[in-house]
Amino acid sequence: MISMKKWKNCVWFLGGVLFGTAGIKVLSSKDAKKCYTHTTAAVLRAKECVMDTANKVQENCGDVLAEAKQINEDRKTKEDVTVGE
Repeated sequence: MISMKKWKNCVWFLGGVLFGTAGIKVLSSKDAKKCYTHTTAAVLRAKECVMDTANKVQENCGDVLAEAKQINEDRKTKEDVTVGE
């Protein structure tokens, strides 16, 4: 006779197989694919937004760097003129 523990394990195994089979059916359904498509489209839109923001920040950093270099050049020129007097 099958012991209760073995019977319980057998039931768990069969339940897992049944759940797995139903899960595959659900995950490959037309509605699930539509959901995946919409989610992927949203991720692509978010990526585009992040990339636009990153480009703006990079442009601003370039402007700040150029202005900082100009300030240092002006300061150096002014110090050279002051020291030369």
